[in-house]
Amino acid sequence: MSHPLAKKFESVFGVLPEIIASAPGRVNFIGEHIDYSEGFVLPFALDLVTTVAISKRSDDEFHLASTQKNSQEMKVAKGPLSPDSVSGWPRYPLGVVWSLGVTTGLNILIDGKVPNGAGLSSSAALECSVALALNELFSLGHDRKSLALLSQKAENEFVGVPCGIMDQAISMLGKSGNALLLDCRDLATTLVPLDLASEGLQLLIVDTQAHHALTDGGYAERRAACESAAKKLGVKSMRELSAEKLEQEKELLTNTEYRRARHAVSEIARVLETVKLLSEKNFSDVGNNLSASHRSLRDDYNVSCPELDTAVNAALDHGALGARMVGGGFGGSAIALIKQSDAGQISRAIEQAFASQGFTPPRFFSSLPSDGARIELRN
Repeated sequence: MSHPLAKKFESVFGVLPEIIASAPGRVNFIGEHIDYSEGFVLPFALDLVTTVAISKRSDDEFHLASTQKNSQEMKVAKGPLSPDSVSGWPRYPLGVVWSLGVTTGLNILIDGKVPNGAGLSSSAALECSVALALNELFSLGHDRKSLALLSQKAENEFVGVPCGIMDQAISMLGKSGNALLLDCRDLATTLVPLDLASEGLQLLIVDTQAHHALTDGGYAERRAACESAAKKLGVKSMRELSAEKLEQEKELLTNTEYRRARHAVSEIARVLETVKLLSEKNFSDVGNNLSASHRSLRDDYNVSCPELDTAVNAALDHGALGARMVGGGFGGSAIALIKQSDAGQISRAIEQAFASQGFTPPRFFSSLPSDGARIELRN
């Protein structure tokens, strides 16, 4: 077995893995905090992946190790699994085991290259790599959309984060060279070509290193506010709410509910407009939409932070066509749509802005849209 993770697996568990699979993190080009409101989102898969190697055990114990945690084997749990039987990071992979109904004991080795807490969906990359591996290993017969939903169920019900479907869907369904217009109501997808290089552009990804955790309640509070607003206004979700109806009936809402709803309604509209603008190669207005998204997330949704605002403002001040925070917020990453020739000066400007504020130096990535989860090796 030639995969580099196989040898590491054997050194940790004393046996070779039976399956190795990987799944990518993601950048959401536009459409933030609307997947749980049945909106439209436009993510693409990164070339940064999490890889898992798995073998069955002869008992009902689950042993995990991670190359990021010194590859020390640890007995995490004994079956049957339940949401209160596991703590810490093993909740993510074992939540998928639980969600897929696997009861056989397992050895699992994880090699995560998606930065944790950077807003690039390291959790979905881990969940989807495990889901694809188990589906193949146990011949469960799920298609990729079903695996995305089962991975989301793991994060919602086992980990306790009420995330929407976007992260798991793009990790499973991503296609090289394309963003994915995802209808979060029914998981209908449309490939949207995203070839920035041919226009002399690139998407700069800025990891602010202000790392976030979505289990602290801020995410759940915002989802609850949207659901409360929808109920008061008599609609199933923000997807069905027009800007006109929101303004006409805003007195029925608290100020917080109104601002959360205003973000959702305006962001859904920005996603659909951005798809049209991309088809027209109108990147100036695409950039304007990215920046408008950030202002809405900052002011109406209150999920930005000083580091994210600093990265966005520095990029815009030094020539970016548009910039915004990405991911759940409260830290994580920002993106800037820039001319390739400006990459050096904009990166330096962001670094200098961070230094002047006393922030941890940021990290920079640039990624082309890549493929979704895949089986690396089957023994």
